[in-house]
Amino acid sequence: MPEKEIIQTPNAPAAIGPYSQAVRWNGLVFASGQIPLDPATGQLVEGGIEEQTVRVLENLKAVLEAAGARLDTVLKTTIFLKDLGDFAKVNEIYARYFGVNPPARATVEAARLPRDVKVEIEAVAFVP
Repeated sequence: MPEKEIIQTPNAPAAIGPYSQAVRWNGLVFASGQIPLDPATGQLVEGGIEEQTVRVLENLKAVLEAAGARLDTVLKTTIFLKDLGDFAKVNEIYARYFGVNPPARATVEAARLPRDVKVEIEAVAFVP
């Protein structure tokens, strides 16, 4: 049985708990939920849901690339929103990153997210 490989990159925020940025196993990458922290400073990005969503997707992209995957190899995402009222704005930005052949997806409203952010996104991808 293949062993799991822990993925870490300085191009995305460091884990803030006992978890990995991602785990690669048997050609699949399981990326932990990314929140809108600037990887250089560790601080929450300025702005609203649009700015937070862009930062989250850039962080997710960096983690996937460190694991040998890409956004176009993502099979499934889960989006956690503080307010489902932001769904349309998040969708618009998400479509810029996953416009062609988008992955399967679930979107849920969460009562509270880490650091009180507005959005968190996790993904499962394959390594081509």
